[in-house]
Amino acid sequence: MSADPRTTAAPLGRLTAPATWQTVDLISDLHLQASETATFEAWRDYMASTRADAVLILGDLFEVWVGDDAAAQDPFSQSCAEVLHQTAQRAQVAFMPGNRDFLVGRDYLGPCGVATLSDPTVLELGEQRILLSHGDALCLDDKPYQAFRLQARSPQWQEDFLAKPLAERQAFARSLRALSESQKHEGMSFADADLEMSLFWLAQAQADRLVHGHTHRPADHALGLAERHVLSDWSLDHTPVRAQVFKLHRDGASERIDWL
Repeated sequence: MSADPRTTAAPLGRLTAPATWQTVDLISDLHLQASETATFEAWRDYMASTRADAVLILGDLFEVWVGDDAAAQDPFSQSCAEVLHQTAQRAQVAFMPGNRDFLVGRDYLGPCGVATLSDPTVLELGEQRILLSHGDALCLDDKPYQAFRLQARSPQWQEDFLAKPLAERQAFARSLRALSESQKHEGMSFADADLEMSLFWLAQAQADRLVHGHTHRPADHALGLAERHVLSDWSLDHTPVRAQVFKLHRDGASERIDWL
């Protein structure tokens, strides 16, 4: 019998902010792709102008990712790499895998100067302990996805998948995107984060704030004495138009900034 995820400790990463960090920007779910130029341009402009000491990308920076070797042949991926590299020259940039781009690896991130974050990770910022996650692991009601996630996050599955020819990997990605689009047209929406699991993760991390993306439902929720902050997705090529940055301050304040 498999363990109940609501009572199973998740491996916990830790990111301790140096004393020089006064502000940290959190973004997620940009779903960057070559065909959606307005979203890319907004992200590029934000990355070039932010004055944050760190930019933490909590997953789904890319709409799809089938391996770092594919990026070497893709001009759009190289344009994104240049944006990341330029930002990393003046601020810490870190990436946490999402459900669309969990195969982004060190061969791509390393030359960009981008650090990797495990999911979940505790951010220690001053006196604060803030739990960060992409959020997909918390959406337990989406049982078909959770079964796929368990399989696809295993090192053996990833090794086998990345060994396949690029054309085969791209075809698999297209089939997943087609399924996602059909579900959208049928009115299906992302499952929300499970309350019991969220509270369990917070207790495990000894944190009182949880920040995640994935659900595309930006909002702030009270969880008893704790808080859950859901990040905005970025979409400037479709309606409704949306692009938010969630900014954390060392003194404990936080704010949502509409980049538009």
